[in-house]
Amino acid sequence: MARASEQAYERIRAEIISGRFPPGHRLIEADLTALCEVSRTPVREALRRIVNEGLAEFSPNQGAQVVDLAAEDLEALYDLRTLIEGYGAARAATRISPAQIAELESLTGLMEALVDGGVDGAPEAAGANSRFHRIILEAAQSPRLLSVASQVIEAPLVLRTLARYSPDERVRSMAHHRELIAAFRAGDSQWAQAVMISHIKAAFTAIRRDIVQPGPG
Repeated sequence: MARASEQAYERIRAEIISGRFPPGHRLIEADLTALCEVSRTPVREALRRIVNEGLAEFSPNQGAQVVDLAAEDLEALYDLRTLIEGYGAARAATRISPAQIAELESLTGLMEALVDGGVDGAPEAAGANSRFHRIILEAAQSPRLLSVASQVIEAPLVLRTLARYSPDERVRSMAHHRELIAAFRAGDSQWAQAVMISHIKAAFTAIRRDIVQPGPG
């Protein structure tokens, strides 16, 4: 059962992160059992995990659906991300392993290739970006931080920020990834924290331009 639940969780989460299940998409159990090739019980457990992470929400009349964030929620989430991921990057700088750095480099190379090829909105790019940030939090070696972060960081991923960047913003984002890796190699906590904060603030700028509508006046 645990293996089936994990299989369902990974598949549903990947569909959300990739954008194949967009904000507001209804997560119908019958459809998900066919997609994940498991019974309804593992699907229900997977949906509970996904809701707890903030990627989906339950509605009394609609059941589970992919979260559709309001503008004020987004701003608050990104403010929290700067605090949590900035701190996580600072901790990771003195704790990250060579293997984790190597994986960050591999993911960055994949994202750069997708961006250069003009397919930065592809599911592979979204998945690589999600994994990049996850590795850094795991490297911080704080289960409590990881638990708190999952509730703040996962939800904005449904908006696929990388696909919303202008060409210059894409170049800057990739440069941030490379600079984070350099900070980790140097073991410099302050450097890593500063780059991560800049990286997240830049992401929110792209989201705000495309999604957050300015008020009247």
